Amino acid sequence: MKSIGVFKIVCMEILKLPELFDSYSFWLIIIGISIFAASLLPRKFSTLPIGMPIIILALGYLSIELPLELEAPDLMEKGTIVEHITELGVIITLMAAGLKIDRRFSFKGWEVTWRLLSVTMLVTVALTFLAGWWLAAFVPATAMLFGAVIAPTDSLMAVDVEVAAPNEGAKDAETGRKVAESEGDTEEEIQEEDDVRFAVTTEAGFNDGLAFPFTNLAILMALFGAHPSNYIETWLIVNVLYEIGVGVLAGLLLACICAKLLFRIDVKSDLSRSIMGMASLAFTLFIYGVTEFFGGYGFLAVFIGAVTIRQIEPAHYYHKFLYVFIEKVQRILMVIILLGLGAAIGGDLFEPLNPQLILTAIVVTFLIRPVSGIMGLVGMNSIPWRDRLGITFLIGIRGFGAVYYLSYALNRAEFPQAKELYALVALIIVLSLIIHGIFATPVVEKLDKMRKNEI
Repeated sequence: MKSIGVFKIVCMEILKLPELFDSYSFWLIIIGISIFAASLLPRKFSTLPIGMPIIILALGYLSIELPLELEAPDLMEKGTIVEHITELGVIITLMAAGLKIDRRFSFKGWEVTWRLLSVTMLVTVALTFLAGWWLAAFVPATAMLFGAVIAPTDSLMAVDVEVAAPNEGAKDAETGRKVAESEGDTEEEIQEEDDVRFAVTTEAGFNDGLAFPFTNLAILMALFGAHPSNYIETWLIVNVLYEIGVGVLAGLLLACICAKLLFRIDVKSDLSRSIMGMASLAFTLFIYGVTEFFGGYGFLAVFIGAVTIRQIEPAHYYHKFLYVFIEKVQRILMVIILLGLGAAIGGDLFEPLNPQLILTAIVVTFLIRPVSGIMGLVGMNSIPWRDRLGITFLIGIRGFGAVYYLSYALNRAEFPQAKELYALVALIIVLSLIIHGIFATPVVEKLDKMRKNEI
């Protein structure tokens, strides 16, 4: 009994620890623990049926639910801060995704990507808009914003099921197989970049930029009314043609300039080469900033720029250092964003949820996204159905990209039912993190095993 009494006293003293810290200092401790966990978990607990993002999200949630006297962040009230943090997270992730795509560019070799962007994404936006309008009872502008923010696959949340870090050497444009750079390359060294990982990586990279026109469409609807005559010409000319065009051209041009400068620099020591990896962050900010200055879609430019850099001198050893550095940065940002989202959920973010919104989240997660994915890949006989179904499942991953688009739109226009929309989007993100956190890696491993057995 005495030991129990001592245990209670110790517990009470531990619960008083937050009094020794201000909230800022205590949050730094939580962030530090979470970053350490993010670096340790993928290596030590890779066999567990749970994803690292779920654990980080749970830490954020517990930081508010436990008696630590921490205040939950209000994502809507702090909309500008949320927008800029998630914006930085998205562009860093897009650079990391583009830098690890080894397959040489061609329209035929990238057919699966074009199908997912031209069919799956558009169908997702349309069906999600209808679900938001009919099931959630959103007004048209809010329903359109719902469709826009839910459409993109989150590249960072999908990082563990995307293509691996860049290899030395290029991939054939038609087959995706590594092109031998020397006669010494063996068959074992010629690795195949399978269509599942390739599709998830490229689709997630492109659609983070292509969701912008639909987000801007929702903003125009909120500002000028739902009738198309009020905004359609401006939207098509400015938000679709001009901003996409500038994003594509800027990404290609600026990436060529950056790559030519980088690959002319010759360094000898391993330390210098590691420091050269910082160029990936510099290129990200430079390409994004210049594109946004000229009114283009910076997200699109960054991903295209990263892919372009990877295509230039693909066997150069700098590519490895570029990716390793930017990958570390994206992991840190992921921790901060997931902690913030988890803490917001621990507050009152889910308070507006009702049966209609919960039903909408279930329909979007388990019906609309799979149907959209299957529609985009129907008739693509070069990829077996098992892989097509795997792609359809994996491109359903949602994350902080949706939070960015939501914050971006709410900072520029008044949307009716904004709190309900935020709660609904957050619920879909949580469902996605749980489902894909448990099943995504096993699905990919199973597909790998089936593919290997056929060889």
